[in-house]
Amino acid sequence: MENLKEIHIGDLLYKRVQEEDIDINRICKFLKVTEKEVLEMYTAKTLDTDTLLRWSKLLEYDFFRLYSNHLILYAPVARVNNKNDKKEMPQFRKSLYTKEIINYILELIDTEKKTTLEIINEYRIPKTTLSKWIRKYKK
Repeated sequence: MENLKEIHIGDLLYKRVQEEDIDINRICKFLKVTEKEVLEMYTAKTLDTDTLLRWSKLLEYDFFRLYSNHLILYAPVARVNNKNDKKEMPQFRKSLYTKEIINYILELIDTEKKTTLEIINEYRIPKTTLSKWIRKYKK
């Protein structure tokens, strides 16, 4: 898994194109851009959402999930709102950890890049949750 703290979307697009061995002409045709514009996208740290959605479809990869995982790991915990206000925007539970995130955290422990205490403090993962992951998923 890539470092989710610093996402450089252009690098990730390029890696996926290489993995899938997709011809530049097909990319240009699908995205309706020039070869020069594609090469510029590979160097871009960010892209607009419409363009990223088209890339996701072309490469059959959910690039938005990288940002969701970033939010799970690095965004502050939402404070509890006791108001009975109806919200128009969908509400998501922050505490849903994907298998990729669990593997990433366990890999940090296995490779001794971080201690369990560092993970608990930096990512705000409860000690009991981390202990369950270690028992359940440790290889």
